[in-house]
Amino acid sequence: MKAIVHVHLKSGVLDPQGEAVAGALRELGFGAVKSARVGKVIELELDGSDAKAAEADLKQMCEKLLANTVIEGYRVEIA
Repeated sequence: MKAIVHVHLKSGVLDPQGEAVAGALRELGFGAVKSARVGKVIELELDGSDAKAAEADLKQMCEKLLANTVIEGYRVEIA
């Protein structure tokens, strides 16, 4: 089973990397870019076929390692 974890900064948390991306895009002539937020996508291959158990495991993975839950949120997809 394949799982995709999307990690993003919570609203209100400054995103210097996103600001740099937005600035660079504007300098390249993409003036319509107002802002950008940068996150990460983590793809995992999991053994088993129980989606509910996988979802519970993924939540623990995010809480313990994949996301800094103080400043980041996450969303999990089972594909």
